[in-house]
Amino acid sequence: MLKYWKLSGLVVLAAAVGFVAGRAQDNKTTVQISHVSAAEKIIGLEFTTVEKDSMLDDLNENLENYQKVRTVYVGNDVPMALQFNPIPVGWNPDRSQRIVVLSEPERTERPDDLNDLAFYSVTELAGLIRSRKVTSVELTRMYIGRLKKYGPQLECVVTLTEPRAMERAQRADQEIEDGNYRGPLHGIPFGAKDLLAVRGYPTTWGAVPYEGQVLEVDAEVIKRLDDAGAVLVAKLTLGALAWGDVWFGGKTRNPWNLEQGSSGSSAGSASATSAGLVAFAIGTETWGSIVSPATRCGVTGLRPTYGRVSRTGAMALSWSMDKIGPICRTVEDCAVVFQAIAGPDGVDQTLIDLPFNYDARVPVGELRVGYTKSLFEADYGNRKADAATLERLREQGVKLVPIELPDFPIEALSYILTAEAAAAFDDLTRSGRDDLMVRQIKGAWPNVFRSSRLIPAVEYIQANRIRHMLVQDMQRVMADIDVYVVPSFGGNNLLMTNLTGHPCVVLPNGFNEEGSPVSITFIGKLFDEGTVLVAAKGYQDATDFHTKHPPLFP
Repeated sequence: MLKYWKLSGLVVLAAAVGFVAGRAQDNKTTVQISHVSAAEKIIGLEFTTVEKDSMLDDLNENLENYQKVRTVYVGNDVPMALQFNPIPVGWNPDRSQRIVVLSEPERTERPDDLNDLAFYSVTELAGLIRSRKVTSVELTRMYIGRLKKYGPQLECVVTLTEPRAMERAQRADQEIEDGNYRGPLHGIPFGAKDLLAVRGYPTTWGAVPYEGQVLEVDAEVIKRLDDAGAVLVAKLTLGALAWGDVWFGGKTRNPWNLEQGSSGSSAGSASATSAGLVAFAIGTETWGSIVSPATRCGVTGLRPTYGRVSRTGAMALSWSMDKIGPICRTVEDCAVVFQAIAGPDGVDQTLIDLPFNYDARVPVGELRVGYTKSLFEADYGNRKADAATLERLREQGVKLVPIELPDFPIEALSYILTAEAAAAFDDLTRSGRDDLMVRQIKGAWPNVFRSSRLIPAVEYIQANRIRHMLVQDMQRVMADIDVYVVPSFGGNNLLMTNLTGHPCVVLPNGFNEEGSPVSITFIGKLFDEGTVLVAAKGYQDATDFHTKHPPLFP
């Protein structure tokens, strides 16, 4: 997390004219009328010669101020003073906490071959560990063995945390033997996207400039999973600085098709979960970074509501859009992990303390489920599988309600993300270390960071004002339904709901003609992860797509 915008539009641009390829020039550079004329083209405005001349004193004064501000080191962990509020006007949330009810696991016996446990659900593994039919040490050794065997092939592991894992697994077994069972994550091995800090291990953010970075803290999410008794076995890959599946060590692979990347940016989290290298993983999403790799790798992901899960100790990309959530084999596994990691931490000031209510016994047919009618009727690649999903929901007693999403220029608002990302990595750009990044094409971060410096502050603020309007409109859309189902990449839904902060569950709903998984997405109301998880579980329980595993990783 880094600097925030506080300057007016042309001021930012005029200062930017004093830069060449993102590198600061001599402090004595002065802004002239010709510079303002050039900046006009970038921002799409025109001023008279007299107006431009009148600006010069202010622009030069601001340029001096930029240089003074840049003498202050601002780390990625420093947030903006301005915070996004996803709560609609007049919203009255349910504040009653009820008992979280999980379903009974299907497999309750220890298999003859311990390797068969690789694809058990968290709830199934939890039952075996609690009954001491399987030990955490056995399970941890099995997963570490698979990480060592298959990790290089999938290019999904940055760092194995074996010493830490074995110590935690031994502790878990002793605690359980002593009768101190902490809950369904106790003794369960997991992996974490390598933008979460773990004391004593590198936190590389997937990028060459940070390859040797060691942050001597534990991210809050890691602390909470430690407290739940879970066992971290690996730090998993992410596309460099949370974009795509290319990192400094290679390209993370899709276990279903090794010629294909796993998508990103939670590339390793999805790939490792899909291939049975971890019981579950932690990913993050700013704009599709859970939905996309979960789709590609055929696993289930929960993107929680913005303001639900602490980002303390996590790399910041966009303070107003970043979210942390689980990538698992089943919807209910996501519920178990989410319950452990959600809630305020006293540091991340964007967090809102609201209950998590999940009851696996609620039939999906009792829920009011909307569907984005025009998106399902469009001509797109996954239309057949998605139509089958709607039919399966109807068979379960769901009366689908057609809805239409708010009509705003959603794609145009994406520069909210890139403006914040450019600020988050301001030092990388100004130092020239962005040249160390593996990907240097026009669409990669180094170039995007540079071009995003020319986004006027006024336009950034205006986009966020439209975003406020979008939040209010989405509240009206959701007023008469509990959740809605939508093609995972249909229309502008993915970016729109990342901007509004709504939770989503993405889960497999079939395979395409090439034999690769495809997915469907359920969107829930703000801070109501419980209901959207119930809806998604209802559909998942009526299918078997989540039980399929990539044949190359038995």
